[in-house]
Amino acid sequence: MPNWGGGAKCGACEKTVYHAEEIQCNGRSFHKTCFICMACRKGLDSTTVAAHESEIYCKTCYGKKYGPKGYGYGQGAGALSSDPPSENLDIQPQQQPKPQGPSTNSNPSKFAQKFGACDRCPRCSKAVYAAEKVMGAGQPWHKTCFRCALCGKSLESTTVTDKDGEIYCKVCYAKNFGPKGMGLGNLGMVEEKE
Repeated sequence: MPNWGGGAKCGACEKTVYHAEEIQCNGRSFHKTCFICMACRKGLDSTTVAAHESEIYCKTCYGKKYGPKGYGYGQGAGALSSDPPSENLDIQPQQQPKPQGPSTNSNPSKFAQKFGACDRCPRCSKAVYAAEKVMGAGQPWHKTCFRCALCGKSLESTTVTDKDGEIYCKVCYAKNFGPKGMGLGNLGMVEEKE
């Protein structure tokens, strides 16, 4: 059958792919509806596709089929595991201790569970997500909470100092916790000997 004004042939169904419905991958054209994993049939896009010769897969199925195999790799790269299997070793998994912290919400929201917000800001006690996290004094802070406890000045990693889990600018830290006495910026009381 002649190809009158049509496009390329789909790499999956081999029917004509018109420009408006075309997705290109690995030098081949696909219909949007045909651009699916050859193993699990999940829809693909430019960030989830992995091509092998003329076949297209999601990254998980590609890893299982073509990834590294052997002890410690589970079912290939799609299921990497560095832990040895403990099924036949009569080893009981240890109970994970619950994290202790200034959590005011004992039942985190579904959003927090889904996106892994287990860190809490010491200043406001709210969840700290990766996009807004700043580390200081060994704790995660919101960018807006990352301020001097005394003067409220916004801090950076080069200007922060900490004492007892609280953060300070260098000036406030020096005034309140630095050395005191004659010649150290503070006038000390000088006793006269009689």
